[in-house]
Amino acid sequence: MQSNGFTPNIRYGGLWLLILALFVSPFFANAQSFDLIGTKKRTTLPFRIVRNMVIVELKINGRGPFNFILDTGVGLMLITEPKLVDSINITSKRTIKIYGVNGENYEAFVTPVLNIEMPNISSFGVSAAILKKDHFGLSNYAGMHIHGLLGYEFFNNLAVRFNFYDSTLTVSRPQYIRLLRKGTRIPLSIEDQKPYINTQVKLQDGKTMKAKLLIDLGAGHPASLENLLKNEGLPQNFIAANLGVGLTGPVTGYISRVSEIDLGSYKLKDVITSFPDVEYLKKQVDIVPRDGSIGIGALKRFIMIIDYTGGALYLKKSAGYNDPFEHDMTGMEYFFDGDDYSHLIVGRIEPGSAADNIGLQKDDEILSINFKGIDKMSLEQIDALFRSRNGRNLLLEVARGKSFINIVMTLKKRI
Repeated sequence: MQSNGFTPNIRYGGLWLLILALFVSPFFANAQSFDLIGTKKRTTLPFRIVRNMVIVELKINGRGPFNFILDTGVGLMLITEPKLVDSINITSKRTIKIYGVNGENYEAFVTPVLNIEMPNISSFGVSAAILKKDHFGLSNYAGMHIHGLLGYEFFNNLAVRFNFYDSTLTVSRPQYIRLLRKGTRIPLSIEDQKPYINTQVKLQDGKTMKAKLLIDLGAGHPASLENLLKNEGLPQNFIAANLGVGLTGPVTGYISRVSEIDLGSYKLKDVITSFPDVEYLKKQVDIVPRDGSIGIGALKRFIMIIDYTGGALYLKKSAGYNDPFEHDMTGMEYFFDGDDYSHLIVGRIEPGSAADNIGLQKDDEILSINFKGIDKMSLEQIDALFRSRNGRNLLLEVARGKSFINIVMTLKKRI
């Protein structure tokens, strides 16, 4: 079994999605959007949040349902599961090449206009790119079938309200938004089909900086600052980390904290923050200059409305708002394998971490935690256990080749 390189709480290849947009945008010149069916003013539908990804079900050309990640950091619809090209009965398609900054190229199909449906919602003029090969293993990362990413087209004509407490979306025509009482409104600019806010960030040394941040539903981290290393250097306390992976290779960098991030009238304290390294940033092809991003790790603490047409982000604090920000305390990256994604496989171990201290190795399979089989636990339960409390002991049953071992792992807060 081979690791797919995924890390909990990461942006899954944001750089290559930008490159993809650069190369395929000429093929998507016509307006693409979603709208409510008939005269409906609004509709509510469920979503799942898995490993800090918002996942909705939709049908394509009458087939499905398929699982798609809602991602405001994506400027076009992307199908990451190559087998869908046959499932959704596409008879004509065009092949394009996608070029990464490492010089390698990858092939994708561009589809004709698709008929995409969600409950009481339908698409208009929406096409997609389909990767010929799945380079990312999002299904392995999520422990369930993931078929693609849905971005700008879903948000550009509708107002979308997220309630992370009960996992529901309320989608409305913008003129019929039900605003949040006692919430805050933050001006939102849409640039290169992505939403940005201007805010302030207070660093560990007390210095305050203005920051232009992408509102990025596809990012699992609470926050990322992309220019801080070049301008200010590293904060005092940090750990080296693998922040993600894409067509251009691993995204290396560091994880630390910032003292405060302002979101309208709300001030998030002691926020876990990613800092991509300078060499990685040199490879970026930035269309819109920015200082970083706010991800689901922070946004899920609010009831949130995203309104592209009105240029506004609305927030109201919700359950978990006051919970401390915590990072994984195992130092172990893992993914799920097998036809039913029921095998938890170790992908990578951070030196000096809790997992390293007990001798866990790449390709080990964790069979149970505290006598409870992995197949009896949800992915959310597993993630929560691994970041639950500094010094907590977890009994792991591990398969290594043909051997079975029991190990006690003591969680270790690293940042």
